[in-house]
Amino acid sequence: MAETTTSNGRHSSGTQRRSRRGDGPPFRKPRWPKAYAFALVTGALFLVSWLGQFVFQMVVESNEATQHGQSFAWSEFLPQFFASTFENWQSEFLQLVWQAAGLALFYYWGSSQSRESDERIEAKLDALLRERNLDPEHP
Repeated sequence: MAETTTSNGRHSSGTQRRSRRGDGPPFRKPRWPKAYAFALVTGALFLVSWLGQFVFQMVVESNEATQHGQSFAWSEFLPQFFASTFENWQSEFLQLVWQAAGLALFYYWGSSQSRESDERIEAKLDALLRERNLDPEHP
């Protein structure tokens, strides 16, 4: 390959070098929307479902007020809406917290469901070493 001299006096070979931007680590951090896509989708689903709860609960309250010959009152609706929202969240979060805390606790204690035993992991490693014609006793 022929070497050429660039305008700044450096020598370069016939192959082009990658720019400084491309020389980064093999796993670059993705752009913000892609990096947080799961959180964005979860947040959007949350907002849509909460808005749905708001609309349908407002329709039910409006219909009930009309049936009783009263007018719809925001001052009565909003406290009831937030109370029902927090009841839903309380039950869901208690379940989630118990599952997360319980699994973390059982993992910490080393239950048989949470992780493999050291003997089983060593047996797998020994099998892989033998498969590659390596002696697991004398690496």
